[in-house]
Amino acid sequence: MRRSLAVLLLLAILRFAPALAQVTGDAPYGKPSAVIDLSTAEGAELVRGEWRYSDARFVEVEHHAPGSDLRPSGPPNRTNDLVPHAGVADFDDSTWPVLPAESIASRRGNGKLSFNWYRINVTVPDRVGRLDPTGMTLVFEVVVDDYAEIWVDGKLPTVLGQAGGQLVKGFNAPNRVVLTRSAQPGQRFQLAIFGMNAPVSSPPVNFIWIRSATLDLYTADQARVGHDTAVRIARLDPALDSLVSPEARLEKLAGGFEFVEGPVWVREGGYLLFSDPNTNTIYRWSPEGQVSVYRTKSGYAGLDIGEYHQPGSNGLAVDKQGRLVVDQHGNRRVIRVERTGAVTVLAERYEGRRLNSPNDLVFRSDGSLYFTDPPFGLPRVFDDAGKETPWSGVYCLKDGKLTLVTKELSGPNGIAFSPDEKYLYVDNWDPKRKVIMRYEVSPDGSISNGRVFYDITRTVPGDDAWDGLKVDQRGNLYAAGPAGIYVLSPEGKLLGTIGLPEHVANFNWGDEDRRSLYITASTGLYRIRLKVPGAGAWTDLAAASQ
Repeated sequence: MRRSLAVLLLLAILRFAPALAQVTGDAPYGKPSAVIDLSTAEGAELVRGEWRYSDARFVEVEHHAPGSDLRPSGPPNRTNDLVPHAGVADFDDSTWPVLPAESIASRRGNGKLSFNWYRINVTVPDRVGRLDPTGMTLVFEVVVDDYAEIWVDGKLPTVLGQAGGQLVKGFNAPNRVVLTRSAQPGQRFQLAIFGMNAPVSSPPVNFIWIRSATLDLYTADQARVGHDTAVRIARLDPALDSLVSPEARLEKLAGGFEFVEGPVWVREGGYLLFSDPNTNTIYRWSPEGQVSVYRTKSGYAGLDIGEYHQPGSNGLAVDKQGRLVVDQHGNRRVIRVERTGAVTVLAERYEGRRLNSPNDLVFRSDGSLYFTDPPFGLPRVFDDAGKETPWSGVYCLKDGKLTLVTKELSGPNGIAFSPDEKYLYVDNWDPKRKVIMRYEVSPDGSISNGRVFYDITRTVPGDDAWDGLKVDQRGNLYAAGPAGIYVLSPEGKLLGTIGLPEHVANFNWGDEDRRSLYITASTGLYRIRLKVPGAGAWTDLAAASQ
């Protein structure tokens, strides 16, 4: 997004100001309504749990060296594996010895480089003291000396940037795993705890033991991952009520960033990614409330990085195969992060000229990728000596071929398709022409007959203009502008605005039902629940195939 001089000065002040506290703790946290101590006979009996134990050991196995695909497809080799694989759902631990609950703090393993397994099945009881656990959030917390990994019902989800939860949290740190947010009496969970002596690179002489293991129960209010904050909803048309409930709450999920942008919900894993272009970082937010760094140096790592206001990534998207696609400002290109972690450059030049700084992007259902390319990420924006294209383009990448579909806008920014993909919307960050354009889309992906869909150039003075853009499944348009989020009907009528405590840059649909709008606004991450799901190529395809 392009910024006025005043905004750039503010960002410069923030750069050197003390970092604000981020809301990064795993939620729920703090004092629960009840605690079931699994290290006591009473606690284990309450959940009908029985601890079982086994050492783990290395074995030599046949494998393959990395091939050209960076996977184990190369020449045969030999390596090591750990046995048993006791985290899987169908593992039979019936021959393992049973541990009295009070003994899980006893030292186990053989010291030095050693590993072990603890397994227990827990069942939600009918009552916990005077509490009915129905509908409560149930959290398993364990502290293993020294490190732990937690398998729940045979699953160990792993995500780049994940710190803790079911993966290693740190030296003697608590691993907290949300088992359910709506507990039901009789509900059963199988827990497998893999313990390891650490640090692994310098194995100590001590042993492995469980310092604590509890089930914590939280009410719905205690389990919320954010807190309500001020929201100003201007209802200019009764039709807005069918989209934004009068009781809609705005939650602040995290804060303390420099300037956040480009959110995208990752359905495979159920988490949100978003960019901070100023700090050159992609962050990950989990439904448990944890914020972690997903990718550093997300847009640039050059010697002259100090000259850039926004060297990092901006727009993010996920393709049909679940791979992350990134607009990189400093590198002036669009990349795809492969499953192996390798980077594939999708677009970097048009007719031999380097792109400006790809800003926002959207997929069409046929897999073609459309993105905007203003120069806002260049050190001196329009006047940058490195700018190679005399225009600010909107491009389409289809079957490896990059096509310039329009260059009529000075600052093309947000971009979105109508649900039926007959129209492409592009908004313009230009205080002199604050317009949202609508183009007709041909079957071959080209666009034509562009017309002004909505214009605030004369009605909203000042240096602020349009930024992020999204569409819901009814074809209503949501646009980030001076007053917050503008909600427009498919006919271009303003239905109302959603005003936030901070300046809105972008937003995207999230959660399994795509009814949550995750909003990146200056230093904070917010969420509001809406009545109509968001549109999206892969979601629509999945729904059509069911």
